[in-house]
Amino acid sequence: MPTNRRFLLQRRPDGTPVKDDFELVTVETPALEEGQFLIRNHYASLDPAMRGWMDAEGNYMPPIPLGDPVRASTIGVVEESRAEGFAPGQWVMGLNALEDYSIGTVGGFTQPIDPSLVPSVTNYLSIFGAVGMTAYFGFLEVCEPKAGETVLVTGAAGAVGSLVGQLAKIHGCRAVGIAGGPAKCARLIEKYGFDTAIDYRGKDEAALTAAIAEACPDGVDVIFENVGGIILDAGLMNLNLHSRVGLCGLISEYNTEPRGIRNLWQLIVKRAHIRGLLVADYVPRFGEGAQQMGVWAAQGKLTIDEHIDEGLEHAFDSFMRLFAGTNDGKMILKIA
Repeated sequence: MPTNRRFLLQRRPDGTPVKDDFELVTVETPALEEGQFLIRNHYASLDPAMRGWMDAEGNYMPPIPLGDPVRASTIGVVEESRAEGFAPGQWVMGLNALEDYSIGTVGGFTQPIDPSLVPSVTNYLSIFGAVGMTAYFGFLEVCEPKAGETVLVTGAAGAVGSLVGQLAKIHGCRAVGIAGGPAKCARLIEKYGFDTAIDYRGKDEAALTAAIAEACPDGVDVIFENVGGIILDAGLMNLNLHSRVGLCGLISEYNTEPRGIRNLWQLIVKRAHIRGLLVADYVPRFGEGAQQMGVWAAQGKLTIDEHIDEGLEHAFDSFMRLFAGTNDGKMILKIA
């Protein structure tokens, strides 16, 4: 069995993670038992949700035990197998870890994938994976958009947000995105087809509220929320009657004490509702969502960017791009 590099969580981050919270070690890979197979991980998805898994409290998944590799979705190739249905050379995708090799089991989270069905096998971590399905089901089923409505997307230059804006346009809505910096705002309009973009940098809550009002003179019908903090509060001050807020993420608060929603009273004033969304609820319907996203992509109606860094030794720096906003598209780490 080959040796295995593993990116371990050695202590719980206190606020923003630092390099000393992690350690890259090399260990022996244990021999396979009956019903197991060895996966050579080629690519790993880096997601903001991983920050929550590092805390002792956990969230919708149990916390990563100290001394274990950091949990992540990966795609790779079966190297050796003692499991029926998993043959050497087969591509698979599953919830594994930031490591060279993972051991899968029959009936676990790992499933076969077919690279010939997609332009790049990495698409299984973006448009045809959890990212694409979060945008598809989160927007269409949680936010219930209607043609002619105004949709405000926060974190709009991110992997999920950029797809939500495009889905809004496909469904006849006006798409307004919030992102950080002129380059990202230009990309929203020029590459993803948003109607307009708002740069949040250098703006306090009052300035953001005014900027949203200017960009959305008829108010906001749907907010697809990825950021939280003052950005969410500014959006709430621009709601229309019976509007909907889909709460996908709160990345601005993952490394700080939770700020909480200050303008929640606007849901009463506007008889609006806010609903949390988690893509795990839709796993049985992933085939349906991926098929439709594939149709729109083939028609040229969807664009997905993937930011791929290389090397397990760069896992920390690549993960921290998510919080610095220096990634351009879905953040993926190439391991093999």
